[in-house]
Amino acid sequence: MFDIFNQPSLDQKTSELLREEFVGDDITKMAILVEVLHYHDHLYYKNAAPKINDQQYDFLFKTLKALEAKNPLLILPDSPTQNITLSVDDNDVKVVQHSVPMLSLENSYNADDLYEFDKRIRNLLKMDNILYCVEPKFDGSSIALLYQNDSLVRAATRGNGTEGEDITHNAKMIRSIPQNPAFSSLGIDTIELRGEVVIENEVFRKLNETRKEKNLKTFQNSRNTASGSLRMKESNEIEERGLEAFIYQVGYVVDAAKKEMLGNNFVSHFENMQMLHRLGFQTPQKEKKLCNSIEEVIQFCNEWEGKRDAYNYEIDGMVIKVDDINLQQKVGATGHHPRWAIAYKFKAKKARTKLIDVEFQVGRTGAVTPVAKLEPVALAGVTISSVSLHNEDFIKEKMLKINRYVFVERSGDVIPYIAAADTDNDDGTEIDIVFPSNCPTCGEALIRPEEESVWRCINLECPSLVEEGVIHFASKDAMDIDGLGRDIVIRFLNEKIIKQIPDIYLLAINDTTSPYFEEAKTMQTAILALDGWKEKSLNNLIKGIEDTKNRPLWRLIVGLGIRHVGVIMAKKLDKQIQSIYDLKDWSIEQLTEIEDIGPRVAQSIQAFFSKESNLHLIHQLEKYGVSVHHHEGNTAKVGNLLAGKTFLFTGTLTKFTRDKAKELVEKNGGTLLSGVSAKLSYLVAGAEAGSKLKKASEISSIQVIDEDAFLEMIGEN
Repeated sequence: MFDIFNQPSLDQKTSELLREEFVGDDITKMAILVEVLHYHDHLYYKNAAPKINDQQYDFLFKTLKALEAKNPLLILPDSPTQNITLSVDDNDVKVVQHSVPMLSLENSYNADDLYEFDKRIRNLLKMDNILYCVEPKFDGSSIALLYQNDSLVRAATRGNGTEGEDITHNAKMIRSIPQNPAFSSLGIDTIELRGEVVIENEVFRKLNETRKEKNLKTFQNSRNTASGSLRMKESNEIEERGLEAFIYQVGYVVDAAKKEMLGNNFVSHFENMQMLHRLGFQTPQKEKKLCNSIEEVIQFCNEWEGKRDAYNYEIDGMVIKVDDINLQQKVGATGHHPRWAIAYKFKAKKARTKLIDVEFQVGRTGAVTPVAKLEPVALAGVTISSVSLHNEDFIKEKMLKINRYVFVERSGDVIPYIAAADTDNDDGTEIDIVFPSNCPTCGEALIRPEEESVWRCINLECPSLVEEGVIHFASKDAMDIDGLGRDIVIRFLNEKIIKQIPDIYLLAINDTTSPYFEEAKTMQTAILALDGWKEKSLNNLIKGIEDTKNRPLWRLIVGLGIRHVGVIMAKKLDKQIQSIYDLKDWSIEQLTEIEDIGPRVAQSIQAFFSKESNLHLIHQLEKYGVSVHHHEGNTAKVGNLLAGKTFLFTGTLTKFTRDKAKELVEKNGGTLLSGVSAKLSYLVAGAEAGSKLKKASEISSIQVIDEDAFLEMIGEN
C-alpha cells in the first residue's frame, strides 16, 4: 500500500500538510487535498519549479477522485478534478483566453497502464483496432499560438489551461515559429496550435559555459530556463538563449466562413503534424510513429526510453494519442485531461556517488529529517550534493552508511532520491548512521508516535519550531491576531523582540500595576525603533492582540500546533472539556471515545500534554491573560429535565450524532461524561456497544438505556 504519510520524495510543504491534517472526515480530507494539489499546480505551471514528481502528484489526484466518487455531493467547486483552476497573475501581464482549453495529460508508468488505457479506449468506442500516434513528450514550457489571415497574432503561456499570459512579442523572437505561414492555401482563416518551447541540450550547455565565464549565475535546467525566458521583458535575450518551439497539436481551426474544420477536413493527428511541417513549423518527424496496436506502442516507447540520453532535447516520456480526430472528439475529455491521450513517463535517471556525511535537520513540525551529504555528482542537468534520507526506517531499508557508494535518481527528473546502496564495492571504511535520541537543536528527548516512521521534537520552545510555530499561532485558523502576519513575526524574531509564543501577549501589557509592565514597555520601545512603526500602528497591534485573549478555546488548541489536530478536531475537543488542562489527564481510551478521534490523534494529544515545557508555555499564556477555559457559546440551557444526571453514549448511534447528543444533554441540564465510572447515571447504548457496555453492566448504579429511551426522557421521542 502506498503510504501517503511517509512518501520519501514529498517536499516539506506537502509532507507537513498531509502529516498534520490528513485525518478526519472525508470533506476535511478533500479540502486538504485540493489545497495541496493547487499548491503544486502553482509550482509547476506558474513557477516552472515542481517539487514533487508525476507519480506523487497522480497519487494525490487519484486519492481526491476516489473520495469525490464516494461523496459526489461534497465535491468542492475549485477541485482540480473538475477543471484546471489555477489562477493567472494578471498584475503585470496581459491575460488572454485560449480558443479551447489546454488540458493536462493523464500519466502512465508501465506497460500495464498502457494496456488499461487501450482497453478503455476500445470499450468507449466499441472498436477492436485503434490507430495511435506516438511522439516524444518534450520537457519544456507549453505555449498556444493563434494565427489569423496567415499572421501570428497572439502567443500565450499555458497558464491555468483556460487563460494564459500574453507572450506574443517574445514568441516572435523564436526562429522556429513561422510568422506568416500560408494557412489560407488550405482554406484556413483562424488556427490555434499547441507546442512546447525547449532549448537543445548542447545549446544549453554552451549557454551555461558562457554565463560562467561572465561570472553570471548558471541555469539549473533547460525546462525552467525556457519557461522563465518566455516571460522576460527583454525580448532580445530570447535569441541568445536559443529557444525553439516544437508544435504537437492543432487545438482549433476554422475556415473563412467561421466553420469548424477540425474533425472534418483535418481528420488525422499524424497528417496534421505533416501539414504543419510542410508549412515551416518544427514538429516531431523521425521521432513520431503511427502504431496499429498497443503492443507496437509499447515497443516504440521502450525504444525511445533506451535512446533518450542520446537525443538532442530533454524528453521525459512519450505521448500516445488516438490518431483519428473524429474518434478523439467522440471519446471526449474530463475537465482535467483528454480521454484520448496519455503520457508514458520514462524511469528516472541515475548516477553513482559516495555518501560522505549525514546532517539531522529539525522542521517546523518537529520532524527530524536526516540529510545525506554526497560527493557532488552531475545528474539530469544539475549537480547533486545533498539528498533527504527522510527517516530512520529509510536509512535501514536502503542499508545506507557513511562512506558507502549509493545510486542517486532524480525522481521525475525533479527530486534527488537515493534509490539503492552499492554494497558490492564496500572497502571497510563504512560507518553506521546513528539516529539521535535527542533533538539536535534543543536537546529534548525525541518521540516516535506509533505507526509512524518519523522521530519528532515536540518541545514548543525548541528554536527550530519557534518561527513557524509563532506564525501558525497568530494565523487566521488559530488565534487570528489582527496585524501580526508572517513578515512581522519573522521581523520581531530576528530583532529578538519576541522569542516564543507567550511573548506576543507580554508585549501587549499596558497595565502599569502589572509585574510585567516594565518588560512589556521595553519590547514596545524596541518595536517603535523599527522602520515603519509609529505609536498608532503599535497601538493597533496591541489592540489586535488584546482582542484574542478570550477567543474560543478551540482556537488556542489549534494555535498550539498539536500534530493531527486541525480546526475540526479542535472544536470537538473544545466541546468535551472545561479547561485545556483537562487534556493533561485524559487517557488514550477517553480521547478515542470522542467522535473521529482515533489512536494516532489520541497519542499525539497525549504526547503533547506530557511535555512539561508545553504545559509551561500554556501557563505563561494564561499568566498574560489568555483564556484557557471553555466558553459555553450558544449551548444555552433550556430546561432541567436532566438536572443532576450524567450521561455517556457508546456504540453506533442512529437517531443523532454524538455532538447532537452532547447538545441535548447540556440543554436539558445534564452532564456528559467521557468514561464509565460510579459517577455515571445513564449509559446510552447504540448498536454494537462494546467494552463500555460490559463495564457499565458491572456497576449497579448505572442504568443502561437505548436512544429511544433517552429521547423519551427529554420529551423528543
